[in-house]
Amino acid sequence: MKLLALTEEANHVCFRYRIEAFAPALAERGWDLVALPLDRHTLSRLGQLCAAQRADVVVLQRKLLPRWQLWLLRRFSRVLVYDFDDAVFLRDSYSRKRTSNASRQARFRATLRAADAVIAGNAWLLGQAACHVAREKVHLVPTCVDPRLYRPATHEPQAGSARLAWIGQRSTLPSLYCAQPHLAAAARQLRDLELRVICNEFPDLEGVRVVPRLWSAEQEADELSSCHIGICWLPDDVWSQGKCGLKVLQYMAAGLPVVANPVGMNKMLVIHGETGFLAQTPEEWSHAICRLARDAQLRRRMGQAARCYVSTCYGVQQWAPQFAELIDRWGAQGAESLGSAATAREAFVLDRRRQDGEARPGGATGCGPRFSSCAKAAASVEFARRV
Repeated sequence: MKLLALTEEANHVCFRYRIEAFAPALAERGWDLVALPLDRHTLSRLGQLCAAQRADVVVLQRKLLPRWQLWLLRRFSRVLVYDFDDAVFLRDSYSRKRTSNASRQARFRATLRAADAVIAGNAWLLGQAACHVAREKVHLVPTCVDPRLYRPATHEPQAGSARLAWIGQRSTLPSLYCAQPHLAAAARQLRDLELRVICNEFPDLEGVRVVPRLWSAEQEADELSSCHIGICWLPDDVWSQGKCGLKVLQYMAAGLPVVANPVGMNKMLVIHGETGFLAQTPEEWSHAICRLARDAQLRRRMGQAARCYVSTCYGVQQWAPQFAELIDRWGAQGAESLGSAATAREAFVLDRRRQDGEARPGGATGCGPRFSSCAKAAASVEFARRV
């Protein structure tokens, strides 16, 4: 049995943590996982979409395709699953444009309706998806980590000093600039405070000593384990509700207590006073960081509790059997018996017609102004088969 994952790019972090992490469990059930990063060039992508017909189950991860490409993917897929772990239907908090975007929302709705099943990364995302399709079509699989890959931090006494950890992609660096006043307040109280930024780009934060650590998949776990406290700051807005807390999960897997603001998944993952501290103002951040920096026993106790919590609730070992079972079920039933290929295709076509203005009162039909994309899809089928 073949599971094809269509990803945003090669070795994308979401593929590694949301699908590839479950590869051993899938292999035990006879599944061969193949990842295919979607090409930016249209002609190359047509061939990739055509490859879906050679898979038993196709997972489209995060990507909101142009609707004519989605039409092709739906046509070629026996079973199509959409997996998302971000508010992909919105622009992010740091965009210069307004967060809401009608085009993204339309593509998101079309993708949900075209899919046979949907996997959401947190409960808020599940609720957003369930606004557009039947609730039973949407499944919750959180982003998971494997604590076995992380050496627990030792938390040796460090009088007056602390190594903070922040890990993330370049696109999320603006959150560190927003947290600068909070970190600077702590730095004024601790003479040897340093912030280790594990990334491929590094910020200049006034009043905070930043130690750049170039990210690599091989070293990220060890880099975190060498620190004392993990930090996470999220903008308090609707986009942040879609974040699935990967960096916090990584801190906790490494046995680090976490200091974070009470937004989105931070409130779910950081149990205040047990696995870390939820802090809002610069004064609260400074107090939380200083308290942890000066008390190695407290760091160790919270870090152990954090690691245990992640292992129990967000560990790969706990969720891999459930993920593999879902893929098994969809693969065994196939698109026909799901009632989905027919149902999803019909729903998608009807939605397509509504959007394109093809449906007319009284049953009349015609080509609306945006019908060209659907015509393009139909004309591309034969070409895609040959690619």
